[in-house]
Amino acid sequence: MEKDKKKMLGLYRLMVTIRQFEIMAGDDFAAGVIPGFIHLSIGQEASSVGVCSCLRKDDYVTTTHRGHGHMIAKGADLNKMAAELYGKKTGYCKGKGGSMHIADFSIGILGANGIVAGGLPIVTGAGFSIMMRKTDQVAVCFFGDGASNRGTVHESMNMASIWKLPIIFVVENNQYASTTPSTYSYSVKDLSVRAAGYEMPGITVDGNDVLAVRKAAKVAIERARSGYGPTFIENKTYRIRGHFEGDPQRYRDQEDVYAQSTKNDPIERFGSTLSKNKVLNDQIIKQIWNDVSLELDKAKEFAEQSPFPEPEEALEDLYVNVKTTGWE
Repeated sequence: MEKDKKKMLGLYRLMVTIRQFEIMAGDDFAAGVIPGFIHLSIGQEASSVGVCSCLRKDDYVTTTHRGHGHMIAKGADLNKMAAELYGKKTGYCKGKGGSMHIADFSIGILGANGIVAGGLPIVTGAGFSIMMRKTDQVAVCFFGDGASNRGTVHESMNMASIWKLPIIFVVENNQYASTTPSTYSYSVKDLSVRAAGYEMPGITVDGNDVLAVRKAAKVAIERARSGYGPTFIENKTYRIRGHFEGDPQRYRDQEDVYAQSTKNDPIERFGSTLSKNKVLNDQIIKQIWNDVSLELDKAKEFAEQSPFPEPEEALEDLYVNVKTTGWE
């Protein structure tokens, strides 16, 4: 385990923040406070934190319809996150994007995406931009095991390999593509073997072990920064909640869900590791959970007190204003 105690506590707190934010969002959606649909990443916190903790602020990330965790791990403002989910004007997209379309270019988040595998072409463009501008940034694309079977994934991986683009493809294999189990939807045991078809490194990682994810991400990111091109990482994890909130989940055994949530919880596993190494104890754990809870209470209050966008603002922000950009 890495010896930086402050860093390890920071990783733990980030995972707790994602978990509590998702629980808050799920509860408020069930109460009818949050409009639209939401897809929670409870159980997948190690993947987002493990990867994003290795990135710089100016590195790029594209995420998915299940993207709250990636946003928070990359440094998103919790107030703006909550406000966007509530459909408020103070949200990241002025309340018009909602859960599946949050973006923050200031921290490199190029957007969540309601289109399955929609982030792959975007991250390829970002990688090409990095190459053209000759910076040492990298671009990370998160996508799911279901998305891995889409044509855009293979087109993007091929292009990234040909041009040696500084991209890390991160498939979060949470065992279900919507209602379809991963054991049915592809013919290989590990998705990472597909990387060989594009002559890029591929590795399968225990996606519920934040340190294992972080170790793989560090290697891939350093490789990309050094000009050696893309890497494919498969984080094998588990989606504790349904595909969407309200999903009846008739396609899987709830005993298996319970077993995964109790025996393979990434936060519990990391907490246990830190406790064994004298980094955490019960008092510190309680303090972290309480502090995060208070922080999220403030974010929720900010969202609740923020105004909704006016009806006449519905068509704003659809087009670039050339007069203010100087693109005339």
